[in-house]
Amino acid sequence: MFDLTGKVALVTGGNGGIGLGMATGLAQAGATVILAGRNAEKSADAAADLRTKGRLCDAVEADVTDEHEVAGMFQKLMVRHGRLDILVNNAGGTVRKPPHELSLEEWNSVMDTNLTSTFLCCRAAHALMKESGGGKIINIGSMLSIFGAPYAAVYGASKGGVVQFTRSIATAWAPDKIQANAVLPGWIDTDLTRGAREQVPGLNERVLARTPAGRWGVPADLGGIAVFLASSASDFVTGTAIPVDGGYSIS
Repeated sequence: MFDLTGKVALVTGGNGGIGLGMATGLAQAGATVILAGRNAEKSADAAADLRTKGRLCDAVEADVTDEHEVAGMFQKLMVRHGRLDILVNNAGGTVRKPPHELSLEEWNSVMDTNLTSTFLCCRAAHALMKESGGGKIINIGSMLSIFGAPYAAVYGASKGGVVQFTRSIATAWAPDKIQANAVLPGWIDTDLTRGAREQVPGLNERVLARTPAGRWGVPADLGGIAVFLASSASDFVTGTAIPVDGGYSIS
């Protein structure tokens, strides 16, 4: 029930970090994975690396905050692969400032990257999945949709929006046999969180002290949840928000 052979998966922001960790898991389970990102060279390199390991992988360049580029991305996907079974909305970014120091431009940039891109890609994917008889949508939220952080107001707001949007489409598209779920990563060792450790004194020590697993996560830790939520094993699971955080959110 975890076999994804013959399935086609699109992963936005899939050329590094959590996105690549999830894409790798999907590819290992047999899916053809398309890595989408603004950095065409980085995406092509990541796809080539997966192919050298015997995985089925492609790359497409797109700015997922742009409605026209999103439409073009899905058009290319259909021309090249003919179907879409799995969508992972992972593209994201942040600005680390207290809320009173945020500019409107910074607010809009993070909202567009994290939340609007999720809407645009889900909307585009819906018709394709409905036509083929169903599909799986995995939206990447954050544990900061549960907690507040003084330096992550816009990030937390955007990810809270992702979780609520996921619940809405889960109810709206259930008749189309589309399951939509959110994943809430905890402290995962990526380029994004390395920046946080540099900017937030004592963060590393506090994370280790609070995490029952006693370590930071790595991108590969997200591979299993991606396979579960993309496979028939989760056909009766929809509208959930699942933490993958080594126990951080329960301690």
